[in-house]
Amino acid sequence: MMESQSTDKLDLVKTLVPSSPSTFFFRVDGISMPDDQMDEGDILVVDRAVDPYNDCRAVCFLDGEFTVKRVDMTSGSILLVPCNENNTRFKPVSVSPDDEHTIWGVVTWVIKKV
Repeated sequence: MMESQSTDKLDLVKTLVPSSPSTFFFRVDGISMPDDQMDEGDILVVDRAVDPYNDCRAVCFLDGEFTVKRVDMTSGSILLVPCNENNTRFKPVSVSPDDEHTIWGVVTWVIKKV
């Protein structure tokens, strides 16, 4: 059993949600990100106020559905890349930097289901 270093109660909202109006929770449902330690049933903390940056994980809105992708900005364009090398069904998606609806919010925490 772990010992607490403090007598203060742990407030998960204060710890995980620095900007509550722009922060949302998503439950992972699918198999496009297991190579990035995001497994089915995990909970993602997503902040819409965080600007996407290279190699961040983001919730994206593609083809009418939410999905999680890794953001690759290294080639002068923006690619949304799945992290599942074992499943070639998921392909990188190119997006415009002006398309704010495609990259919906940046993943700031992953709460693992055990």
